[in-house]
Amino acid sequence: MRTLATALLLIPLVTACTWVKMAPGGSEVRVARAGQDMSVCEKRGEVSVSVKNRLGPYERNDIKVRDELETLARNEAPGLQADTVQPKGEPVDGEQRFLAFRCGSARPGTAAGTPSAGSEPGTVNPIED
Repeated sequence: MRTLATALLLIPLVTACTWVKMAPGGSEVRVARAGQDMSVCEKRGEVSVSVKNRLGPYERNDIKVRDELETLARNEAPGLQADTVQPKGEPVDGEQRFLAFRCGSARPGTAAGTPSAGSEPGTVNPIED
């Protein structure tokens, strides 16, 4: 009985841990938002990463899983000579795909139809003659 109680107390502690660490070069990799216009960058490939999203019947914290997936993608980017990663879709069962880009000093823009930095939704820009 004591062993079962100890195991039940340890599960939340173990699932709160982050096991994925940033590799050398990974901290230099930027993360673009999904849907962000990356046309100013050179596509270098795709990265598929995965982590455990559940331990037995216990589901891990979604934010931690996403954070670990992003860290793994950033760790893989330097191997593709990429400096930016962008999620290709949402995580599914602890797996996610990322696109890898080399942008250099270029700054990716926003996706078409979304407001650019500095403009507010609902404002009208005057037409000049």
